[in-house]
Amino acid sequence: MDAFWLIPALPLASAGALLLSAGRMPRLWAAGLGVASVGLAALCVALLARDFLAQPGVRQITLWTWMAVGDFTPRIAFYVDGLTLVMMSVITGVGFLIHLYSVEFMWEDASLCRFFAYMNLFVGAMLILVLADNLLLLYLGWEGVGLCSYLLIGFWYRDPDNGRAARKAFIVTRAGDTAMILGLFLLLTELGTLDIQALQVAASAQWQVGDTLPIVATALLLGGALGKSAQLPLHTWLPDAMAGPTPVSALIHAATMVTAGVYLIARHYQLFLLAPPTLEAVAWIGLLTLLLAATTALAQNDIKRILAWSTISQIGYMFLALGAGAFASGIFHLMTHAFFKALLFLAAGAVIHCLHHEHDIFRMGGLRTRLPVAFWSFVIGSAALAALPFTAGFYSKEAILRAVWDMPGSGHWLWAGGLLGALLTGIYSFRLVFTVFFGRAHTEPDRRPGWKMALPLGTLCALSLVGGFFALPLAGVFPARDHAVVNHAVEYLGIGVPLLGLAVAYLLFLGRQVSIAALLASPVGRALQALWQQGWRVDALYDALLVRPFTGLCHWWRKEPVDLAYNAVIAAAHWGHRGLAALQSGQLRWYATSMVLGLILLLAAVLRHAA
Repeated sequence: MDAFWLIPALPLASAGALLLSAGRMPRLWAAGLGVASVGLAALCVALLARDFLAQPGVRQITLWTWMAVGDFTPRIAFYVDGLTLVMMSVITGVGFLIHLYSVEFMWEDASLCRFFAYMNLFVGAMLILVLADNLLLLYLGWEGVGLCSYLLIGFWYRDPDNGRAARKAFIVTRAGDTAMILGLFLLLTELGTLDIQALQVAASAQWQVGDTLPIVATALLLGGALGKSAQLPLHTWLPDAMAGPTPVSALIHAATMVTAGVYLIARHYQLFLLAPPTLEAVAWIGLLTLLLAATTALAQNDIKRILAWSTISQIGYMFLALGAGAFASGIFHLMTHAFFKALLFLAAGAVIHCLHHEHDIFRMGGLRTRLPVAFWSFVIGSAALAALPFTAGFYSKEAILRAVWDMPGSGHWLWAGGLLGALLTGIYSFRLVFTVFFGRAHTEPDRRPGWKMALPLGTLCALSLVGGFFALPLAGVFPARDHAVVNHAVEYLGIGVPLLGLAVAYLLFLGRQVSIAALLASPVGRALQALWQQGWRVDALYDALLVRPFTGLCHWWRKEPVDLAYNAVIAAAHWGHRGLAALQSGQLRWYATSMVLGLILLLAAVLRHAA
């Protein structure tokens, strides 16, 4: 398929039609157009994948020259290799299932047309991001994704909390985007191009491993990746992004926005290989993020916030893989994570949809027999999230841990941290399952998921089980890795630790053979639980260091002296207005007197001038 420009064009055209309709399009047409556009894009990706696998090789297409400023002539051009194909398959395939699910979930919403317009625009922007053959076009898609996240997180904007969550996501990610655009300026200044492939060739020819410039450039790109992929220290926006509708959460967490930073680093792996300090920083940031997020997920009560912190943790595993130089393993986990995280979010949405929009897991319980589709979706999704054997998550996470073990230097420490994260993942995943679906029911469902919900859930269940057997077309995209001799102890621990996490969750939350009530009631337990519930108080730290000083400064500057001059102009205008308004009395004798006085003054002036 040569016309692969259709892949982003279809959802973008649908978004344009839906927005131009200004909400007047019939609901069935709006839903059909929104779903069909992404479905057709997924079909185009499937046709492209068939041709690509039959005849491997890079595909490129240039639509037009975007601008010409001296020697700088960026193009609207697309580039397809194995990495692009994997990303497009995830975006359109999982995105189509989420759109189909959304028809039932959002059907009763008055703004259905606007919802699908934003969702289509989101998918289109993400496709431009991964298809772009130059960093300027990639940045256009990057900012488009940021805009759509703002629109979708704040979709129910009449609630002030939703507006605050949307603004927080927009502002926090802008910090990373600012670093990224500075990195683009540096690369253009030093290498003379923003074409991704030419740029990496020029960097390899001009710079040596460990030079200052590649370290600075990759550090700035890393800043952008941290914002979009919600890694320390720019992760705080993602839990609050749960304010949007559940399909939005699934799309952001599984198929689009949070994977953008992972893709950015993987696409520019040659640059990062020239900067070993930056690459090691990627690994350590990933490890610290995954541990912080996993412990925080243990203490949450909101079903969607648990999954949100889980996403931050799993993206941390992808960063850990990238930092270890296992780029293919990181992308493999990106794909499997898209399957099981979309499954978990959509299953959570089914529970919320059928339980009067309840989010608190401790007000649920006993749903195993009442909502069997959601139950089995959660069991399979949680098993894959916890990396239990023979699930998709097991194969991708095991590949990451093996690669990290082989990493020279601090690899063993990073591996131990990753293993601890796997244990915590097993515990919080099945804490969620046992609390929501077992025990005594606290809230009875008022409906059952229809086929538009059940079909995407069933498809994602299958992908979460067999996705680990997929062979990704990444040969030749990333450098081949030399694997050390297989360490069977490492393999056995990688298999056993998630199972241990499941066993601990069973003993604590289902079988109740072990009680931690005394620990939680102790001063240390209460303090630790409060710390984890608040995400290690990173938000509070930012509030104290940045938000309150900034708002205080703004309040002080509202009364700064320079404003006095502007206020004086305003006051003079008000005074003059009141004076002129007073002349309009509505009394004829006053108007006649004024005219006579005016004529006398005019005549006096003329006579004086003549004399």
